[in-house]
Amino acid sequence: QVQLVESGGGLVQPGGSLRLSCVASRAIFSFYGMDWYRQGPGQQRELVATIAPGGSSNYADSVKGRFTISRDNGKNTVYLQMNNLTPEDTAVYYCHVRVSAIDVWGKGTLVTVSA
Repeated sequence: QVQLVESGGGLVQPGGSLRLSCVASRAIFSFYGMDWYRQGPGQQRELVATIAPGGSSNYADSVKGRFTISRDNGKNTVYLQMNNLTPEDTAVYYCHVRVSAIDVWGKGTLVTVSA
């Protein structure tokens, strides 16, 4: 069974940057698209960014131009580079993959943007 482990969250000031990482327990990246979701306080979980096996990516309008998703198949890792962060980006960020019609989630990493 695939397991996902996120890291890289923390407290950052508005305008700052963070890079999140998500490591998979086995080599699935060559075959599946990967996603980053987030869930802010009192909000529903929302899709932030996706990356296809070939590397093409899509973003939520709220993060376009500020966030970049990337992948390193050799390291079984997907990244989310987040720049120019605002308090509205405060959330728990989750890594996600759908394998054989089963949704697999990490436990999340908390990002807090505050002065």
